[in-house]
Amino acid sequence: MTSLETPAPRPAIKGAPARRQAMLDYIIQAGSAQVDELAERFGVSRMTVHRDLDALSDRGMVNKQHGGVTTHSSSVFESNFALRSHIAAREKQALARAALEEIAPGEAVMLDDSTTASELASLLPSREPLTVITNGLESIERLKSASGVKLMTLGGDYQPRFNATFGLLCEKTLASLRANVAILSASAILGTTAYVQDPAVTQIKRAQMMAAERKILLVHSAKFGNSALHRLADLDEFDLVLIDAGLTAEYYGELNDAGIRYRLIEIS
Repeated sequence: MTSLETPAPRPAIKGAPARRQAMLDYIIQAGSAQVDELAERFGVSRMTVHRDLDALSDRGMVNKQHGGVTTHSSSVFESNFALRSHIAAREKQALARAALEEIAPGEAVMLDDSTTASELASLLPSREPLTVITNGLESIERLKSASGVKLMTLGGDYQPRFNATFGLLCEKTLASLRANVAILSASAILGTTAYVQDPAVTQIKRAQMMAAERKILLVHSAKFGNSALHRLADLDEFDLVLIDAGLTAEYYGELNDAGIRYRLIEIS
């Protein structure tokens, strides 16, 4: 048994990458889990759980044991961001290129802690001069040598799992700023609502939205039809939602019916 009470089963998450990320998030939170517990939690077979755990184990994310799995207290947290960076990399790069088109030289740009935002960070020097405000250390690393970018880092409590800062200090700093545009991502989209798994991450993303005139959401199509623990925002709160063209007709039908402002991005 884990230290967390096993929640009610949820509908199966569509797509192995999204399911493995959600499974890793759950194992990290719990510290350990049993195969049967994970199968019930994620609505999949034991065989599927074993395949997912093998994939996570091969990347050094978890320590698979007979009948269950545990996390390494330091290495898993440090490598979680790296794992997310490799999921849907081509889609994230395409979304970043599309987001760049929405940014003009001279603007102040807010980036969240997401791996998709860090892909955009690599492209931003082409829009110099810019002011970039972020709590994501990967974005900071990619921009620190850009001579035409004024880089503002948000303080707070560093969380290795996300390679970013959060907490009260980060939130208070955001409350004193005003950016032209905030670029964010989300863990899941259910219906026309965006969700995030972690409460601290959700809090800062909301503060970033409040601190910007325009809000743009970048989201991988595989995240549609899934849910996470904390509601971030309804999609109509964003000025634009950029989605890779892998989105099925079922979901963009919902977006059209709700009047969501979105654009489908082809993957090159």
